[in-house]
Amino acid sequence: MAGNNSSPTYNSAKTKSSFNGYFKKSKLFYSALVTLLCSFSYFVGVYQNTHSNGTTSTISNTKNCLPIKTQTSLEPIVTNLDFSRRHSGDEDEKSSTTVSDMVSENVYDFPPCDIKYSEYTPCEDLKRSLQFSRDKLIYKERHCPEKNELLKCRIPAPYGYKKPFAWPQSRDYAWFANAPHKHLTVEKAGQNWIRYEAEEDRFRFPGGGTMFPNGADKYIDDIGKLINLKDGSIRTAIDTGCGVASWGAYLLSRDILTVSFAPKDTNHEAQVQFVLERGVPALIGILASIRLPYPSRAFDMAHCSRCLIPWGKNDGQYLMEVDRILRPGGYWILSGPPINWRKYWKGWKRTREDLNSEQSEIEAVAKSLCWKKFAENGDIAIWQKPFNHIQCRSNRKLGQNPSFCEAQDPDKAWYTKLETCLTPLPNVSAETDIAGGKLEKWPERLTATPPRITSGSTNGITEKMFKEDTHLWNKRIAYYKTKNFELKTKGRYRNVLDMNAHLGGFAAALYDFPLWVMNVVPNEAKINSLGVIYERGLIGTYQNWCEAMSSYPRTYDFIHADSVLSLYKNRCEMEDILLEMDRILRPEGGVIFRDDVDVLLKAKSIADALKWNTQLLDHEDGPLIREKILFGVKTYWTAPAAHEVSL
Repeated sequence: MAGNNSSPTYNSAKTKSSFNGYFKKSKLFYSALVTLLCSFSYFVGVYQNTHSNGTTSTISNTKNCLPIKTQTSLEPIVTNLDFSRRHSGDEDEKSSTTVSDMVSENVYDFPPCDIKYSEYTPCEDLKRSLQFSRDKLIYKERHCPEKNELLKCRIPAPYGYKKPFAWPQSRDYAWFANAPHKHLTVEKAGQNWIRYEAEEDRFRFPGGGTMFPNGADKYIDDIGKLINLKDGSIRTAIDTGCGVASWGAYLLSRDILTVSFAPKDTNHEAQVQFVLERGVPALIGILASIRLPYPSRAFDMAHCSRCLIPWGKNDGQYLMEVDRILRPGGYWILSGPPINWRKYWKGWKRTREDLNSEQSEIEAVAKSLCWKKFAENGDIAIWQKPFNHIQCRSNRKLGQNPSFCEAQDPDKAWYTKLETCLTPLPNVSAETDIAGGKLEKWPERLTATPPRITSGSTNGITEKMFKEDTHLWNKRIAYYKTKNFELKTKGRYRNVLDMNAHLGGFAAALYDFPLWVMNVVPNEAKINSLGVIYERGLIGTYQNWCEAMSSYPRTYDFIHADSVLSLYKNRCEMEDILLEMDRILRPEGGVIFRDDVDVLLKAKSIADALKWNTQLLDHEDGPLIREKILFGVKTYWTAPAAHEVSL
């Protein structure tokens, strides 16, 4: 019935006629308005498109470019990621922009570099090093290119590059095509470092070393007879002048995680490259004039097997650096000259007097550091650092060298000059106390609150924050695995890099996987947390991401970058950071960025220009959070065959 109809009715013919006239006029008005707005939008779009095509943000120098070989049969690793385009800023922001409204203004182009850059390590470039002093081997340290020298092209993998062997097979084998250098197979043929197997076109690593030609396992067993390697008290180690790092490789089966390092030089070609191909942690590095890039009290054990470092020279400065990074009660192990010189002096082609003098110098420096000679048996000598410095201070004579360091932060180690002084341990109240606090044994050490936090020495971090961070990263890793099948597949990734590790929560959450994580604490980070990471039984290094990492190309399977791009905003170009990531990432390697949505949109446009497969993903707490996640996969491509280049 009409009386029950809630809609308005127009019973008057006059009213109806008036409404129809108004409607026609309104329709004409809105039609004209829409036409005008569409025309305006069209001309604005034409102008922006013309402007964008005329000026690009990156103009690549193509003189070092080459064609590429791609593998089209491979499917992208990241698939079916759900990124909903409905995000806005926080409610208290003055303005907000939806993701669908944001378009990168820049056009990027990164052609392939010339094949001569296949193994380019920017900060350890041998040609650049010749400009620097030979004194104390300074020329072999990091010397990075200037901004105008940075390459704006993609480093090619060599023709025939193959996916590395999976761990643990990679400990013993590497493809020749991935690191095509046979020099060590000849130079170290009698010492079982490395052998080339022509039929398989691969290298084999028998596990030998200069001082352990019978194998690293037997050598480690000999060390284990002198100190306890089984009870979890020794977890982190450092190997100076590592060769192909068989010592570190075989310690992994004993739950001891070793950072191995060696310089990049022509005498021992591609040592660190081989180590990383084996799936073992390593960095290019040398003890020269600056501190090693690690915090104080980081390692339970330090090792030198004929590493050719003049330990007794330069007032014992190099042993003082080992003392800085060695944990209270930690061990320093030395094999090779001058240890057991009475047996080997003829083979070493040195005089008895010379070798005896060298050992006396080392013994004197060790004593001045308050180390005690723990054991010497056959080819192996071991010293132990004191658990605290109470006795060291009380027994020290007035004016005795070295004096205790006073000025520098003991954890500061990025381009920090070596000093000739003894790094003081934290104060204790009794001679039986362990300076800095007692650590749990491994694996309890991983989740126990580190002493640097319980003592309050890591400013800004409480025990509650540490536990919350551990929980947070367990949650985030679980979320990552729901979106990336490859990440949850054990054995898919081996060498992993966390570019902004904070407290090491990302690495700790991946503990059950057969991988290792190089945890980086940026030099620009507000909190120097690398000491905390080492107290968890993890490893890492300092780094400024405006510079290249001390690593060969194609050495990481997976890279995690949490807020790295925001951290370096206005410090250096985002494209240079991503180009460095592309350099050290293996073909088909994975990347995860976490950052503000605006930052990630720009990063995505750069990553797409790098030919990565990319996709944006919502934050694990939902679409209304500004922080987003960008997944990427580097596509497989190589330099062409030599005959194709000549054509």
